[in-house]
Amino acid sequence: MPNYSKLHDLISHRVTIEYDTGARITGYLASCQPASGPVEFAVLSEAKLIDSRGRVVRESGELTICPNVLTSIALDEGPRGRDLK
Repeated sequence: MPNYSKLHDLISHRVTIEYDTGARITGYLASCQPASGPVEFAVLSEAKLIDSRGRVVRESGELTICPNVLTSIALDEGPRGRDLK
């Protein structure tokens, strides 16, 4: 398991977070939550979302992400806007 606490040391630095698909997010690490200990969420400023081909698909002035390893994805509710009457 990665040591997410070390992310606190990177605040104000430009970072790249890479994913298993080859996609990545770059930006300046603005803050971490919680403020001490293992990081669960991080705020990036001047963020760029880059696909696996290296194309910038979105830019954002501020982006909150979860930099942790994904362990599962589950359906929380049905399709949006669906009427179940």
